[in-house]
Amino acid sequence: MLILGIPLAAAAITRLVLIRAIGPQNYKRRFIDWIAPLSLIGLLFTIIILFASQGRNVVNQIILVVRVSAPLIVYFAIIFLTTLYVCRRLHFEYEFACVQSFTAASNNFELAIAVAIATFGANSNQALAATVGPLIEVPVLLALVYLMRLLKKRWHWGKANAGEKGNPSTIIQGAA
Repeated sequence: MLILGIPLAAAAITRLVLIRAIGPQNYKRRFIDWIAPLSLIGLLFTIIILFASQGRNVVNQIILVVRVSAPLIVYFAIIFLTTLYVCRRLHFEYEFACVQSFTAASNNFELAIAVAIATFGANSNQALAATVGPLIEVPVLLALVYLMRLLKKRWHWGKANAGEKGNPSTIIQGAA
């Protein structure tokens, strides 16, 4: 709870205070543009620390790493491609289909690692298995980025042929 609760509360308070103090436009233009790179640095720092704590276990238990990796690769591919297929069939625009597919396929492994370490200990097989997730997720999703770039060109998927059907808000409004 503390791992997610404290940053969430700090972010909510910061947002509320700054929007009232400097206004919504300045908040977005000045603060968000300034803080966004720092959030990426924080995420990378967290991942490096988590991997560093499990580095020896990854090397010493490579069979466990492979056993955890195989289903994850299949999972990412199936979820990503299924979501992409549904978005394509519903005539969503390329950008929206990308966001939906990557969101569906990604996981919150940082939370899983924290829970596994808190529950089973930092040197447990469960913590190692949770640490393997991002090791597999990052390269697989990067490979899928290149697949999406190829499909955009190959399927001529873009704004030119999206039309009004490709707007998700139009589809939602039509269903209401």
